[in-house]
Amino acid sequence: MNRRSRPRAVLLSAVVAFGACGGAEQEAEVAGLIAYVGARILPGDGTAPIDNGVLLVSDGRIAAVGSSSSVEIPRGAASVDLAGKTVMPAIVNAHVHLSPVREERIAQLEHMAYYGAGAVVSLGQDTGTVALAMRSEDLPGLPRTATAGRGITSPEPGRTTAPYWVTTPDEARAVVGELADARVDIVKIWVDDRNGEFVKLPPEVYRAVIDEAHRHGLRVTAHIYALEDAKALLRAGIDAFAHGIRDRDIDDELVALWRERPDVVLVPNLPDPGVAQDYGWLGGTVAPEEIARMQEASTDRPPVQEAFGIQARNLARLAREGVPVAFGTDGSVAWAPHLEMEDMVRAGMSPADVIVAATRTSAEFMRMPDVGTLQLGKSADFVVLDADPLEDIRNTRRIASVYLRGVEVDRGAIGARLTRATAP
Repeated sequence: MNRRSRPRAVLLSAVVAFGACGGAEQEAEVAGLIAYVGARILPGDGTAPIDNGVLLVSDGRIAAVGSSSSVEIPRGAASVDLAGKTVMPAIVNAHVHLSPVREERIAQLEHMAYYGAGAVVSLGQDTGTVALAMRSEDLPGLPRTATAGRGITSPEPGRTTAPYWVTTPDEARAVVGELADARVDIVKIWVDDRNGEFVKLPPEVYRAVIDEAHRHGLRVTAHIYALEDAKALLRAGIDAFAHGIRDRDIDDELVALWRERPDVVLVPNLPDPGVAQDYGWLGGTVAPEEIARMQEASTDRPPVQEAFGIQARNLARLAREGVPVAFGTDGSVAWAPHLEMEDMVRAGMSPADVIVAATRTSAEFMRMPDVGTLQLGKSADFVVLDADPLEDIRNTRRIASVYLRGVEVDRGAIGARLTRATAP
């Protein structure tokens, strides 16, 4: 046993020791224990992959994880052969927008589960009480959720009224108090003039939001566009950015400011890369006619590529500087995480780092200790892939199965419903 594997094997010994027991007592103990064997396991925590791995699941939780030589499988445990597969943690998407209508929200979450989501954060357009109530519900086959409730912005006539519209620091503090009373998971602000169409949320107002949120123990994430706003928000105490900087390449001053605030998280949320793409892999949930329309519209567009290049270069530099990079896709497109992961690699991140961003870092950012990595005691939320995404990040799309809280998601039934729904 090498030095790397010894601590893991020792940790697991207490978990699997009951495998040496005998008789009816042992059979009762292993009832419901399932061993997923033979796959390459990507723990999601940045450590090396585990080849010929064993993932023991009991009662929806991970009872052990390690190589076949370090994990003893108790007699009587059920076994699932995953030889040739790769297993990674379910995706944690820290920026989506879900419907505030319960039935629609459930349908969106079901679709996201099909594509490997284990947790999602609805960021700033959740009116009503559905989003808050659903956080505490154990809904089989659906990702767990978090919510920012209603976000905060300057008035934007003609756009959505789901966020609070505020114009003064006092108004800002009052709505943060309402969000705190509702026990939201994070506060979302928009600092963007929408290409000069509206008055941008003023510094004195967003400083009041940040100060009041921190007074209530809440963190604040910001929708931004411009470099200078990012600098001002870092000085004001912002906790995260829900988008990368989009107007120009970042400079040394921004990097220096971020070094002073090393815990500030970037959720890059990259834009359309402007290149032709293959959408054939969506056949499980999208009708052929719709895929054909998407394929026809997918072309190389140099001006779009230039806009993507700004954000890609900014992400690459901040990642090199050690900024915590989490993961989000905006909107509610269920398969978007796989496009985003490819785009993050296109920007210059390694597949391994992208997977960590989309699992562990996002879970840590959203304070979801139960998910994000395949580790002892955590929820058994994982995706089984037909190929290794470390070799090609697009292999995250080659999903064989998805498990949430130890139960396999019925992807066949979801796909059948969705393809019927999208058929002309």
